Amino acid sequence: MENFEEVKVSIPSRQDLQNIFGVSDEYLRVIRKTLGVRVVQDGSGLSVRSAEPDAAARGARLIEGLLKAASFRGEMLSMDDVLRALSEVERDRPVSQIPPIEVYGGKRIFPRTAGQADYVSLLRRKEIVFCCGPAGTGKTYLAVARAVEAFRTEGIKKLVLVRPAVEAGESLGFLPGDLRDKVNPYLRPLFDALADMIQPEMLARYRGDDRIEVIPLAYMRGRTLNNAYIILDEAQNTTVSQMKMFLTRMGEGSRIAVCGDATQVDLPSHKKSGLADALVRLRPIGEIGQIALTGDDIVRHDLVQKVVSAYEEPEEGSQRAR
Repeated sequence: MENFEEVKVSIPSRQDLQNIFGVSDEYLRVIRKTLGVRVVQDGSGLSVRSAEPDAAARGARLIEGLLKAASFRGEMLSMDDVLRALSEVERDRPVSQIPPIEVYGGKRIFPRTAGQADYVSLLRRKEIVFCCGPAGTGKTYLAVARAVEAFRTEGIKKLVLVRPAVEAGESLGFLPGDLRDKVNPYLRPLFDALADMIQPEMLARYRGDDRIEVIPLAYMRGRTLNNAYIILDEAQNTTVSQMKMFLTRMGEGSRIAVCGDATQVDLPSHKKSGLADALVRLRPIGEIGQIALTGDDIVRHDLVQKVVSAYEEPEEGSQRAR
């Protein structure tokens, strides 16, 4: 008889079983194929079996993680949820489990990876948090969600979302309209994130009475913001002096999130990025949190992760092509 490892997992209910197996067992087939395991119903639970070392244990850890994730959500898991959990288990990382971020309209936003879960946890614990990571890792979106949650339930009186209006190869002078028209394209990602979390009429009202501001970085000079949640997006495009100016706007009862991608600096080559400087300069301050998200945390289209990986590879092939 073939030797195999077996690990048992308790399944509380038939609904939980369907959540793990998926419609017509579609999730189960992916789990079996990816991890090389057999999953067999065994009384009130499951037996995860495999002849491969540690495979059964990984399968059991995956199923337990998915059960907890489904419990947090209170709804069916998606194939994306299962695939990302599989990816985490294969890298020996825990399946991301953290209470969702509660925004408006009953909407709940869930961290999708272990890195994102660590980031949200840090945002909840620290008054200033720096997050670096490539495109698609959710660094700004999750910061905005956390700010909206704090605004809704934790006594935060004002949201201030800030971006430097730095040109990425184009000239602001060629854009039509007045200054507000020219900088609005730079602020569009922040408007989009807010619109996904707050109903339109409520968002218009909060913006009208200045409880929510979305502004260029230059408009921050000279202000002190109390009981505010302040987010700086595209922070890699600040200078050292601008970063200092921004951080010192923080008043009593306020929180700050700073988001950026160190690989996409649009400053002139002779200017040092304020983000890179702050990450080193402020590291000894324990009250300030820092986290780096990676390509493993990208939750956009699968091709985004591949594009980011391609740009991280050495350029030897490109140099030979020249």
